[in-house]
Amino acid sequence: MHHTVVERELELRLVLSPERSIPVPARLTYRSADPYAVHVGFHVNSECPVHWTFARDLLVEGVFRPSGHGDVRVWPTKSEGRSVVLMALSSPDGDALLEAPTAQVSAWLERTLRAVPPGTEGARLGIDDALDQLLAQ
Repeated sequence: MHHTVVERELELRLVLSPERSIPVPARLTYRSADPYAVHVGFHVNSECPVHWTFARDLLVEGVFRPSGHGDVRVWPTKSEGRSVVLMALSSPDGDALLEAPTAQVSAWLERTLRAVPPGTEGARLGIDDALDQLLAQ
């Protein structure tokens, strides 16, 4: 089965206070082999990127309306007249509020939805592949 990876480099902003944010280079990654999840990797004052993984549905919904609870919350808003998506991430290591340009996130999400349409994720989990490999041994 053919696996697709949909990646996008973009600049997020790490919101430090209502008046202050700093640019953070980030990469969005979606793999058809892991069809329910999206991965966000970004660098914050460190050599090792910080990685977050959460449900693709949450991000899709978060572009339009507040979505998620607990560790990951996503909601749309305006910043200086631009449409942005805010992602609030909280972990034992700390909290981060990231701002992403809606247009870029939406374009990337659209590519992931073309690769694996909503509702077909279960079929992509490769159970058949695993069985084939087992039987072939």
